[in-house]
Amino acid sequence: MKKIWMAGLGGAALGALVSTQLAGPLLAQEADKGKSVYQELDLFGDIFERIRSSYVEPVDDKTLIEAAINGMLTHLDPHSSYMPPDDFDDMRVQTKGEFGGLGIEVTQENGIVKVVSPIEGTPADAAGIKPGDLIVQVNGDSVQGLTLNEAVEMMRGPVGSEITITISRQGTPDPFDVKLKRETITISPVESRVEDGVIILRLKTFNEQTFPEMEKQFKADIEQVGGLDKVTGVVLDLRNNPGGLLNQAISVSDAFLDSGEIVSTRGRDPRDSERYNATPGDLTTGKPMAVVVNGGSASASEIVAGALKDHHRAVIIGTQTFGKGSVQTIMPIEGEGAIRLTTARYYTPSGRSIQALGVAPDIIVEQRAPEDVAQSQEQQNPMPLRSEADLRGSLENDSLTPDEKKILEEDRKHKEETAKLRAEDYQLSYAIDILRGMSYLASENTGVKESAN
Repeated sequence: MKKIWMAGLGGAALGALVSTQLAGPLLAQEADKGKSVYQELDLFGDIFERIRSSYVEPVDDKTLIEAAINGMLTHLDPHSSYMPPDDFDDMRVQTKGEFGGLGIEVTQENGIVKVVSPIEGTPADAAGIKPGDLIVQVNGDSVQGLTLNEAVEMMRGPVGSEITITISRQGTPDPFDVKLKRETITISPVESRVEDGVIILRLKTFNEQTFPEMEKQFKADIEQVGGLDKVTGVVLDLRNNPGGLLNQAISVSDAFLDSGEIVSTRGRDPRDSERYNATPGDLTTGKPMAVVVNGGSASASEIVAGALKDHHRAVIIGTQTFGKGSVQTIMPIEGEGAIRLTTARYYTPSGRSIQALGVAPDIIVEQRAPEDVAQSQEQQNPMPLRSEADLRGSLENDSLTPDEKKILEEDRKHKEETAKLRAEDYQLSYAIDILRGMSYLASENTGVKESAN
């Protein structure tokens, strides 16, 4: 017993010795670190005073401090920024679905203002602004070197006023001007329609109304087709959806999943790390699904696409998404303004970050211009072909009942409508075709099982 105690005492003494030896340098390092921070703050104060006293023109103290704060934040990443009170108010209005402006979501890369996506039905959309466009000038003034907030502020103005932005577009040799008129942007976040038994839900943004509106329109579409059993499948169209509220992305994903993780967020602070799981209940009761995405699908759109892809709940069709995999927290600060600070990364259920990578489609389908589709169809069918039925005096088919002939005629009309849609929207028509095939295979497999029993 005595030996044990002595060993313990020796261990404690050794531990105390090691602790004393380590504590000295650690405390010194902390002291040096604190000293360095105060030295840097003294440097900031010195520069601030020199600008106030020596700059060629008088500078407003508040403007100078706000610029310093914004510079500190924007240096971190393209999505962190300072929001003065007016900008903070605008942001809160936008998440409710109505605001004034051009209807364009932008980000900044290497000091260049880049279009994430135009919002459907807005002046920017009507003017043909595209994801990936670079905004180089506003009303003839360069935006190079400005912060993102400063560039956005240049594009703001009274409703009804005109603005000219200069666009640089890949594949176009020279920058070109686009004239726009500012409007009050009222975003209806969801549009829906039914094409040949397929419900198409077009989500334009993720604001406070997105999930309630999607659920409402989905139920109305089911009534229109005569019940859920008449639905072939569901297309979730997230193209050019720049994202928005995280909770809405979670609710939309949950609507089509019965269980499992939707998304997880991981930050430096454990309080910023969360895991969000689906609750029982699928709006479609397991109907085949396709999600259509493109380079303008960002942030919350990528959360939805990533969740449905990882759970093999939907086929992802289109082109690579934007690749914004970070979460911003809005933190109100003194003076009624706020800071938008990147506090976490988000991860799809498989544990993969989409930051700077995006969500890869299961099937890559490039959007094709209507004239290209028409030309392709002409090449496949250079001239109308005659069939047996076109020959004079040909025999009628005696194996079909009137009802069967009616079904064939309806099927032909459906195919003609699909061909028309293919010319208007190639990606969407591709998604509908995929769902029809999945629905057909599912019905065939069910039939085999029933007959076997």
